[in-house]
Order: sequence, then C-alpha cells, then structure tokens
Amino acid sequence: MSRSLSVEPDLPEDAGEPGGGQGEGATITPYRDGPLIVRGDFRLLDQDGNEIDPGRETIALCRCGKSGIKPFCDGTHKRSGFSAPSAPSRPRPAAQLLREGRRPDA
Repeated sequence: MSRSLSVEPDLPEDAGEPGGGQGEGATITPYRDGPLIVRGDFRLLDQDGNEIDPGRETIALCRCGKSGIKPFCDGTHKRSGFSAPSAPSRPRPAAQLLREGRRPDA
C-alpha cells in the first residue's frame, strides 16, 4: 500500500489572515515551536540570487532545519521536538541603538 506524504505543513489557524497584503510588503511571524510564516508581497531567493517560486502568498519557512523540503516547512518540527519562542528572549543591541538614534534630541 502506498501512502502519500503531504508537503504542506499544518499552518497556524491565523496564517491566512490579512496583514501583509499586496502592495503592503510582507510580514514574517515566528510561531512558537514552529515555522516562520511569511505573508504578503515578497520574493524568495536562494543564496545565488535565483528566485524560488513559493506558489502562494502565505508560506511557512523551516526554522528547525529538519524539513525535507527546505526552505519550506513540512511539519517535521513537531516530530523532532523543536523548541523556540515566538519572540526574542532579549532585545537585540543593534535594534536598540537604531531606535535611540531615531529619537529627536531636545
């Protein structure tokens, strides 16, 4: 008996919601213990600059490194026990410096 393997991950329930539509750019949301969800108007390139056709406007990118269809998520993170938060555990120093540099001086 042959079983087909789905290469479509189970996207979070709100993965298809608007928030990065055409002309607005893209939004990238890291999901807790899961993939990076990319929504909206974006281009996906390999390291040589070749465009990768995502086939849709909302995609899940692998964060665990174990997907069989990298750079896309195939749900392997669930079986491998991948664990990562949705937000950074601490602020990035460069981001803080940029924010401070944009403050108007009195």
